[in-house]
Amino acid sequence: MSILNVNEKLYIDNSIVSSELHTYQPYISSKFDYNDEIRIPIQELDAYTLPSESLLYIEGKLTNTEGNYTKRLRFTNNGIAFLFREIRYELNGITIDALRNVGLASTLKSYLSSNTNESLKLQNAGWFPHRKEEDRILVDDNGKFSVSIPLKLLMGFFEDYRKIIINMKQELVLIRSNNDLDGVFFKDDVTPPSTTVETPKVTFDKIYWKVPHISVDIPQQLALTRILESNKDVLIGFRSWELVEYSSLTETTRHTWPVKTTSKLEAPRHVIIAFQENRKGDVKKDMSQFDNVDLTNIRIFLNSERYPYHDLYLNFKENKYSSLYEMFANFRYSYYGTSNEPIFNPEKFKEISPIAYIDCSHQKETLQTGSVVMRIEFETNSTIKKDTPAYCLILHDKLFSYNPLTKIVKQL
Repeated sequence: MSILNVNEKLYIDNSIVSSELHTYQPYISSKFDYNDEIRIPIQELDAYTLPSESLLYIEGKLTNTEGNYTKRLRFTNNGIAFLFREIRYELNGITIDALRNVGLASTLKSYLSSNTNESLKLQNAGWFPHRKEEDRILVDDNGKFSVSIPLKLLMGFFEDYRKIIINMKQELVLIRSNNDLDGVFFKDDVTPPSTTVETPKVTFDKIYWKVPHISVDIPQQLALTRILESNKDVLIGFRSWELVEYSSLTETTRHTWPVKTTSKLEAPRHVIIAFQENRKGDVKKDMSQFDNVDLTNIRIFLNSERYPYHDLYLNFKENKYSSLYEMFANFRYSYYGTSNEPIFNPEKFKEISPIAYIDCSHQKETLQTGSVVMRIEFETNSTIKKDTPAYCLILHDKLFSYNPLTKIVKQL
């Protein structure tokens, strides 16, 4: 824009007339028990919907198994996500994206992708990365709560695909966990301490899917109608999240983990590795935090290509972990192309989320043909404790197409 062009015409974009949130309910709106499948459909084929800005709205109550609320039971950070073991998005009956172990996967991803300012707004979704164990979050004095969770926090499709969906049936599928032990922890700060550990029970009263409906001006309406009538496929590209778990590491100091074999399109682009020491299913431990296993080095191999190329020479006991923190802090620039604004300083990183992020987005041409075998190798200063699982969150490309006229959905 030239400062001398005083006759420059103003441009006002009126292509979108309105954007309004519409609320969708499950087929069965009264059954949200353990292991239940909750399906929320969008049947309106003539509506232009924008799933990337949709929300999951939940109302409920936190009590113990006797139905009484006690302040010694507290939600973990991102605790609502831990109450679901799987989430799926389906287009005309075909699964476009799915995520298992929703709480762990979304917590790992959000520790890297969110910053402090974003976390303030996301408290409305149950995201409290800086909370202390004595803090009571989400619930009132009766244990009641409500959250609005942007679905972009839970799945790669909603985060990356920022276009409307045309003339297709859509469904959001949620599967409840088999208990609430990972979403809630028991903190006994009464003096003298109680000898009884209470078991949590989370009851959902309402679950809604709130989706923006987009109304467009007449020229855009005609253009979208021509796309529909042209019988051409519409591409859907995004980065999917996949969590792989090594349920119990061997009690040694050197480890090799053959993670998976995949196609060239779904080759890992970003890999996040974390450890927990016997936290799963223990109501006295916070599942949203990860443990320092005294790593000295970690690397991944895609076939014969190594990432990172150099050794890390870590020693947490001597406070030598700056290279691991630097990798953690660089995620936002590598993944989004934005400035690096890590959510934790080095001290909090060591205390809450000493995780390893490895950027393997730049790959040689040899990885673009045939299958890709992924394995992780790491060493520790001391022997891994018994019942220590390892988690590997893989962010990889996915590509689908759908035809708004024939309703055919294909994975490419």
